[in-house]
Amino acid sequence: MAKGSDLLVAALENEGVECIFAIPGEENLDVLESLRRSKIKLVLTRHEQAAGFMAATYGRLTGRAGVCLTTLGPGALNLTTSAAYAHLGAMPMVMITGQKAIRSSRQARFQIVDIVATMRPLTKMATQIVAAQSIPTLVRDAFRVAQQERPGPVHLELPEDVAADEATADLISPHVVEFPVAPAAAIDRATVMIAGAKRPLVMLGAAASRPRLAEPLSMFVRRVGIPFFNTQMGKGAVGAGSNLYMGTAALSERDWVHEAIDQADLILSIGHDTVEKPPFLMGHNGPQVVHLGATPATVEQVYFPQSEIVGDVGANLTALADRLEGKLPNASALLGLREGILARLAERATEDRFPLTPQRVVHDVRQVIPSDGIVALDNGMYKIWFARNYRTSVANTLLLDNALATMGAGLPSAIAACLIHPDRRVLAVCGDGGFMMNSQELETAVRLKLNLVVLVLEDHAYGMIRWKQEADGFSDFGLNFGNPDFVAYANSYGAKGSRVGNVSEFSAMLEAAFREGGVHLVVAPIDYSENMRVLAHELHSV
Repeated sequence: MAKGSDLLVAALENEGVECIFAIPGEENLDVLESLRRSKIKLVLTRHEQAAGFMAATYGRLTGRAGVCLTTLGPGALNLTTSAAYAHLGAMPMVMITGQKAIRSSRQARFQIVDIVATMRPLTKMATQIVAAQSIPTLVRDAFRVAQQERPGPVHLELPEDVAADEATADLISPHVVEFPVAPAAAIDRATVMIAGAKRPLVMLGAAASRPRLAEPLSMFVRRVGIPFFNTQMGKGAVGAGSNLYMGTAALSERDWVHEAIDQADLILSIGHDTVEKPPFLMGHNGPQVVHLGATPATVEQVYFPQSEIVGDVGANLTALADRLEGKLPNASALLGLREGILARLAERATEDRFPLTPQRVVHDVRQVIPSDGIVALDNGMYKIWFARNYRTSVANTLLLDNALATMGAGLPSAIAACLIHPDRRVLAVCGDGGFMMNSQELETAVRLKLNLVVLVLEDHAYGMIRWKQEADGFSDFGLNFGNPDFVAYANSYGAKGSRVGNVSEFSAMLEAAFREGGVHLVVAPIDYSENMRVLAHELHSV
C-alpha cells in the first residue's frame, strides 16, 4: 500500500524524471512530501508560466518530457501560455496540477476552475486522476503521448484527496517504440521527382531539430550534395558551416535566401511544421514540394506538397540517399548563389555605431559563444536578426520560438538549458519588454548557482510592433515605456549587472561575464533604425 502521491513520484522516477519545475500550493502538499523523499530535484520558480517554459525547453533539448507542477485555480491557469508554447512548438511536457478534494467540498467552489477543460484544446491529452490505483497507468500514458510524434504537452490533475489515498498498483516500465518506415513506393515517387529536378533545394524545418536527427540529416545532405536552407526553428539541424548552407528563411518572402528559393524547381521539405511562420509562400506556379516527416503534411494555402514520405525520418532519409547518391547531375545547380546571399547577410556586421546595430549584436555574440554554446532568445525584433545572421553548427544551440512567438520565455528557457548543459556557455537574449515579463527568474538562477549571462537589449519600447507600426505608415503611438535601472535591478537579486557604454565594450563585457561565472546581466542599448533600412527599404527593392 502507498499513498497516491508516493505512487505518482515513483511513476515519475520510473520515467527517468530528474527534476520538476514547480510552484506548489496546499493541494500539492502530499506530493511535495513525496518529492522530498525522492531522488527528483525540485526546482522552485517564481512564476508558474516560467516553470512551464522551463519544462518545455527541457523536453525540446532532451526529447524526454519535462515536468512542471502547480496548484489549482490561478496557479494552474498561469500554465496556459506555457502549454500553448509547448503545443505549437512540439515540445514534450507533462503538467501536473492540484485540485480540491473531489469527494468532499468543505470549501465549496473556492478557487475551483475547470482546468482539465481549459487545458484540453492546449494539450495532446488532459485528464483528472480520480483513483490512486490508476496513477501509474495514467503517468505512463501521459509520457507516451507527450513524447510520441508530434510531441507536445499533456496535463494531469491530481485532487488532494486522491493524492492522500492509499492504494496498491504496479509501475509500468517504458519501452522503445519504433517508427514505421515509408512504403518503398512513396520513396520511389519522391526519387523520380528529385532526380528529375534541374534546380533542387532542401529545406529543414522545426521537426528536423529533434535531438535524434542531427546525424542522419547531416549524412543525407553530405551524400546527396543538394544545397539547403532552414526555417527559424530548423537552425542547426545541419551545421551552417557546411558548404551547402544557403541561409535561413527568417521572413516569408523577399529576403536574400529567397533568391535561391524562387529559382528552385523542387524543394525537399524535411520536418516542416506549418505552425512556423511560412519560410516561403508556396504557389501553383512555384517549385514542386516533397514533404518528408514523421507525420503527414498539414495542407495550408501556402503549403500543399505534391508528394510525401511519412514515417521514421532517419530511416527514410537513408533510403532516399541510397537511391539518389551519385545520380543527381543538377544537385549543385543553385550553389552558385550561396556566396552572394551570405555576403549580403554579413554586411555591416562590424559597423562601429552606438547604440549597437542588430547586426553588430549578432556578430559579437557569435564571437563569444562557442559552437556548442546555447543562445536562448525571447521574442522581439532581434529574433529576426538572429535567425537571419547567426550561424549555427550544432542542433538546438539557437533556441527561438517561431510558433507561439510568446514574450517572456527567453530567460526561463536559458535557465533550463543551464541545468541540462552546465558545462556549456548559455546566453539569454531578451528585449527590455520581454525580459520584464519574467525577470523575477533572475532570483531562481542565482539560487541555483547557475553560470548564466542575460543580455537585455534596451530600446524602451515594444520594438517589433513599433517597427510594424512604422512600416505600415502609422504614427508612433502607444508602444513606448520606461525601464528600471537594470544594473541595480540585477544587483538586487545577487546577480552582477553591467551596462555597455560603447561598441568596443560589448564583446569584451560578455566574455568577461562568462569567464567570471555566476549570473550576469548585461544591458546594451540598441538602434533599430536598421529594421526599416534593411527589412523594409533594401529588401523591398529586391
